Amino acid sequence: MANTQLSAKLEEIKLSYASIIITMDVEKVFHMTGGVGETSYSRNSSLQKKASEMVKHITLETVEEVYLATKPKSIGIADLGCSSGPNTLSNIKDILDKIEGTSSNKLKQSAPEFRVFLNDLPTNDFNAIFQALPEFHQWLKQKDGSRHENKGTNSNIYVAAYPGSFYGRLFPDHCLHFIYSSYSLHWLSKVPRGLYDEQGNSLNKNSIYISENSPCEVSKVYFDQFKEDLSLFLQSRSDELVSGGKMVLILLGREGFNHVDRGNAFFWKILYQALTNLISKGEVEKEKLDSYEVHFYAPCKEEIEEVARENGCFEVERLEMFEIEKTIGKGISYGTMVAMTVRSIQESMLAHHFGETIIQGLFKEYGRLVDEEMDKEEIRPITFLLVLRKP
Repeated sequence: MANTQLSAKLEEIKLSYASIIITMDVEKVFHMTGGVGETSYSRNSSLQKKASEMVKHITLETVEEVYLATKPKSIGIADLGCSSGPNTLSNIKDILDKIEGTSSNKLKQSAPEFRVFLNDLPTNDFNAIFQALPEFHQWLKQKDGSRHENKGTNSNIYVAAYPGSFYGRLFPDHCLHFIYSSYSLHWLSKVPRGLYDEQGNSLNKNSIYISENSPCEVSKVYFDQFKEDLSLFLQSRSDELVSGGKMVLILLGREGFNHVDRGNAFFWKILYQALTNLISKGEVEKEKLDSYEVHFYAPCKEEIEEVARENGCFEVERLEMFEIEKTIGKGISYGTMVAMTVRSIQESMLAHHFGETIIQGLFKEYGRLVDEEMDKEEIRPITFLLVLRKP
């Protein structure tokens, strides 16, 4: 009897441990690499910057539409998944400039008070943003010296950090007018539970995402998690936005219903291959790789439309697909640039699961494999731009 009870207790502990691995990694571990070092997100987010620049005219048009429709004396703006690189305050500068220009040129009045909320997970390097604020306020002074003269860092612009998951409420009711989120919503709130059996073993042992080697139920489990997350995101934002408020959302996706393509899913396939190659060198344990899955989903256009329609909180004003033009940094290959970008995003999760010692060799191998594949055939990652309006 005692042995039976002990076995049951051990099984309970095992299941609890498996649950912790599956559900807690994301919020407690996941973050872009902070600081300003060579491998930081700050130094390796040029692809994301390029994407936001490609659709900046739509972002600014949307901001102006909201401002002209609502004419608030105090406007609430949130950047969800802001990270910590130069893109964060750069995007805010563009938005402030647009609203101030509209106030002056179209409404012939002074600009409103700005409440700017920067959100990311608690593990984000918010200190890097705070350290950039003096330069941000200096920009304000230079932009409009008379309005900011002799006011130190005080102005009608108030910036605050809001740590926490955006899959749930963050802000008070009806306090926001415009929400911006770039390259964040393809990250799921957690690794889907359905990828693991009751013993905590992965059902997707030959992949870390959806691939031709994945069992058929894997893609459904991933979509179900994406649908649950996006629905909660939309409901939460609907409560926080004023009527007529809008969101501009930029996220990775895929071109059609097929999950297996030479797009975003293919980059995960290459990362799996790089990890597999490290097994043969004795640097990674096969059991560790078998238990690793990513908290990522690349939706197609129809899936985004389905979730938005069923949720019913927003009107879809625009849903466009685009590709980032591939450019190569001076003295480095495309594969190396992609490897540095992916490392700055995924290092926290990979180091937590496999250990920090493999990271340098892993991404050297990953960059080599990306270049090798690019020599064979183009890899075409897809990005979506989504503009939503709260009725």
